[in-house]
Amino acid sequence: MIIEELAHYGIAHTDDMTWIDASPAVLIEKAVDRGEGTLTSTGALAVTTGQYTGRSPHDRFVVDTDDVHERIAWGEVNVPMSEEDYARIKAEVIAHFSERRLFVVHAIAGADRRYSRKFCVITELASQALFAYQMLVRPTEEELASYGLADFVVMAAPRLKLDPAVHHTNSEAAVVINFKERVVLVVGTQYSGEIKKAIFSVMNYLLPVEDNVLPMHCSCNMNPVSHGTTVFFGLSGTGKTTLSAADNRKLIGDDEHGWADDSVFNIEGGCYAKTINITAETEPQIWNAIRFGSICENVVIDPKSRVADYFDTSLTENGRVAYPVEFIDNAVLKGKAKRIPDVVIFLTADAFGVLPPISKLDKDAAMYHFMTGFTSKVAGTERGIKEPQPTFSSLFGEPFMPLDPMVYGEMLGEKIESGGTRVYLINTGWTGGSFGVGSRIKLKYTRKMVEAAQSGVIDDCEFVHDERFNLDVPTSCPGVPDDLLDARGTWADSAEYDRTAESLAQMFVDNAEKRLTTMSPEVRAAGPRPLGVA
Repeated sequence: MIIEELAHYGIAHTDDMTWIDASPAVLIEKAVDRGEGTLTSTGALAVTTGQYTGRSPHDRFVVDTDDVHERIAWGEVNVPMSEEDYARIKAEVIAHFSERRLFVVHAIAGADRRYSRKFCVITELASQALFAYQMLVRPTEEELASYGLADFVVMAAPRLKLDPAVHHTNSEAAVVINFKERVVLVVGTQYSGEIKKAIFSVMNYLLPVEDNVLPMHCSCNMNPVSHGTTVFFGLSGTGKTTLSAADNRKLIGDDEHGWADDSVFNIEGGCYAKTINITAETEPQIWNAIRFGSICENVVIDPKSRVADYFDTSLTENGRVAYPVEFIDNAVLKGKAKRIPDVVIFLTADAFGVLPPISKLDKDAAMYHFMTGFTSKVAGTERGIKEPQPTFSSLFGEPFMPLDPMVYGEMLGEKIESGGTRVYLINTGWTGGSFGVGSRIKLKYTRKMVEAAQSGVIDDCEFVHDERFNLDVPTSCPGVPDDLLDARGTWADSAEYDRTAESLAQMFVDNAEKRLTTMSPEVRAAGPRPLGVA
């Protein structure tokens, strides 16, 4: 059967050259035997990924075929590749595969089977097969028996290096999505996050176009009693993972979800968490998940004791661990919420220290901040950054969104309106001044704000309107000092606050004008409005 299946994808292989849906134990054994990685002191498989220790956004392409040409938002994110160049790369991948033992994983993207897609991942590395097995939804025995051909096939050939002069790529690596052939090629990079995000990108096209489901780069949790559901949007460093991992809530998933008319569901079956500086105290759920069956990428391991050093960034600051969602004690194993979200929370780590800690958004403001996707980088996070730098990533996941941002924005607006969903913007960044002067808002206060938003008690408080940022800000919140909620009042120098806030408000305006050209006038009007303060 596998011979016929591989032949359908153009790969000529034999049974004795292929491992099909091997268990994690077998894949780990093969990975160690083949020198792909080693076991850590806790039983996790540790691998290094060479030159590529993170995603390579300049090496991502979408094949420009007639069926998607008018839909794809072409540009710096969705870079077109000709069908001829794609065919040339695919032929080399198939030739490369013909000489190597392959690992095949039949998996599913989408816990809600009404909207799921079958993904067959074919790779030359046992460790990448383990990653695919743990990160995607694992089919039941019945689903495997009737699996048939996949809706999409992913061919991962990390040891094949491309020639930019021949293949018209930007480097020896490339991630290529062909919606017409339903094929993804991941070539020249061993960083498994490329497999995960390529599949997410595919679902971000298929779900809205074919199913009227909103795909979201977010975490999601649920009240185990009332089944009230919250989705958390936020870029790296905003606290998305930490805030969604609450002891009194059930975790649906930590990264990728779909919002249907009657449910929210996890697109994945696993988690892919950063490991930098984690301890058993700071991230107990992730810490306890790093065990046999999980896979660590680019984590420094002591060669004698096999103990991981999560504070050693000599390989990268982007050390990761992938593990199945069932390694989290309070996870919803079916990957679906009981109902649609009643609360949406946008998280931003404002290092300028001028946004209010919490504010409430109406539908248009929610669409604006969804399409804007703001946070800020601080000094020390990247080379050359001396002061806070704004970062805008549309939909809090711009690198993975094939369609125009307004398509996703309008879907969010419709779902908020039809479901009566309440939306809040929470600043997990600085107060009392910008980074270097002020201090980070304490996590205990942010948790209280999240709880007040989830329970709805925040709506019973008095609100004032911030004219510059066009936000409705509560004057009180249970468990939070009243003076913290007034961002301007926390600054010693009010004039300096005004100058800094005016600068950030203008950054919002400039970003929307330059990068969000299809944003409707109503949504644009719901964003910040600089006051012209000198």
